[in-house]
Amino acid sequence: MALTVSIIFHVILVISLLIFQQKSDAQELIKIQKPRLRNCKIDRIYQFGDSISDTGNCKREPLCQSHSDCGSQPYGMNFYQNATGRCSDGMIMIDFIAFESGLPLLNPYKDQSDFRHGVNFAVAGCTAISAEIMAENKIFNTAFTNSSLTVQLDWMSSHFETTCITDCRKKLKKSLFLVGEIGGNEINYGLLQGKTIQELRRMVPVVVQTIIHGVKGHRFGATRIIVPGNFPIGCVPIFLTRFMTDNSNAYDDYHCLKDLNNLSIFFNNHLQQAIDEMKKKHPNITLIYGDYYNAYMWLLQNAVRFGFDKNSLQKACCGTGGGDYNYNIRKRCGFPGVEVCANPSTYINWDGIHMTQEAYKYLARWLIDDMLPQLNCHV
Repeated sequence: MALTVSIIFHVILVISLLIFQQKSDAQELIKIQKPRLRNCKIDRIYQFGDSISDTGNCKREPLCQSHSDCGSQPYGMNFYQNATGRCSDGMIMIDFIAFESGLPLLNPYKDQSDFRHGVNFAVAGCTAISAEIMAENKIFNTAFTNSSLTVQLDWMSSHFETTCITDCRKKLKKSLFLVGEIGGNEINYGLLQGKTIQELRRMVPVVVQTIIHGVKGHRFGATRIIVPGNFPIGCVPIFLTRFMTDNSNAYDDYHCLKDLNNLSIFFNNHLQQAIDEMKKKHPNITLIYGDYYNAYMWLLQNAVRFGFDKNSLQKACCGTGGGDYNYNIRKRCGFPGVEVCANPSTYINWDGIHMTQEAYKYLARWLIDDMLPQLNCHV
C-alpha cells in the first residue's frame, strides 16, 4: 500500500513539474518586453492569412493537410512537443501579439473552440485570389487549399452572424484585425512554377486590389486594422537554393537575391499606396501597414547581437541539403530522415520557408514597436 501511495505521489509530482515548466516557458516567452499592447485595451483579435499566421486550420482541412507537414513533428517541438499546425518549431508572431495584448492564444476557426477573445481564420498555403479565379484565368496551379482570403472572410461573416447578432460595431470597437500577411503565396507559387518576375509584377495590382476589396467589404465595424506586406523573399533558403547563381552582382550585402527582394518591394509599395488611398476615404478607421519587410531586414542586420549563429543566418534549421542553405525541396522538414539542428533558437529560418520561434519573437517585437504609435494607445 505504501509503495502504491509513493508511486502515485511521484506521478503527481512529475505532472506538476511538467505543468510548472510549461507555465514557466510561456512566462519566459512573454518577457520579450513589457506588454505594451495591453494599453490598447484590445479584447479580441481576428487573424486572416496563410502559413505565417495559421495556428491549426490547415491541420483540420483534409486537402490542405495532405500537402502540408506543419501538423506533425518536428513542427511544434518547442510548443510543448505539440504539432498544432503552426509552421514553426514553436510559437509564431500572432501568438506573441496576443500575449502582448494580454489575451490567450487564438484558436483556429476550424477547431470551433473558445472564441471569446477572437478567431484565427488563417490557412497555410492560401492565396488572396480565389482558387476558382486562379483556375479560370489559368494563372497557375494552387491545389494546396481552396481557403482563399474570400473564403476566410466568409467564415468571419458566419461567425459574426451567430456571435454578434446586434450592435456589432460597438462590440468590435476594441478588436484588432490582422488581414495578412496574404498575397505572398501568389508570388511563391508563381516563382516555383516557372513564372518570370515580369509576369508576377503584372499580377501584383490584382492581388493587392483583392486584399483591399476584402478589407473594404468586410469591416463589420472594425476600427483597427493591420494589413501586413511581404517579407524579403530573396533572403529565404527556398529561393536562395532555387535561384542560386555564381553572379555575385545578383546578391546584396546580406547575401539576399536583389531581384527577388525588389519584387517584394514592388508588391509592398503597391499595397502601401492602396492602404493610403483607403485611409483618405475612411479617416475614422485606424488602418496600418504591417512592415514585415523592414522587420525581417532589421532582424537579419542585428541577428548576431541577438544570439543567432552568424554562420546559419540563411540556413534552414530543419532540412537536408547542406551547403549554404540546408534546403532540398524533395527532402523537406517533416520528411523521414530529415534532421533538425541542435538549437533552433540560433537559427532565423526553420524549414526553408518559415521562421523559428526565436525569429518570430523578434519580428513581433519590431512590429509592435512600429505599430504602437499608430494605434494611438495610452502607453
